[in-house]
Amino acid sequence: MLLDTTVLIDALRGRPAAERMRGLREEGQLPWICAINIEELLRGAREREQPLVLRFLEGLRLAPLGREEGVRAGRWRREHAHKGVTLSQADCLIAATAVGIGARLATGNPKHFPMDGLDVEHWPVGE
Repeated sequence: MLLDTTVLIDALRGRPAAERMRGLREEGQLPWICAINIEELLRGAREREQPLVLRFLEGLRLAPLGREEGVRAGRWRREHAHKGVTLSQADCLIAATAVGIGARLATGNPKHFPMDGLDVEHWPVGE
């Protein structure tokens, strides 16, 4: 399971995603993150929150984000743009990372991830 930034924010706030993440760990599954998640979390964190965010992230596996993921993300963005749909670069790279490691993507925003070949699991956030 690769976690989208929406899920990570929810977990950091002690909301339902935190419990779901504990459940994964109890099942012996250590969730994945990618460099995009790290950038998004640190960009949004207050200065005093950054050490906590970094400690939280150290407990998760870091998925590779390289050439293949860049190609996949670029193709998705181009294909959807031809259909009149704008996908964000960050979402496409996160999704491509999940596909690259053969993982499902847990997100609070499943509509942001309409990519072919991506297995999305909706984790409602903020509830």
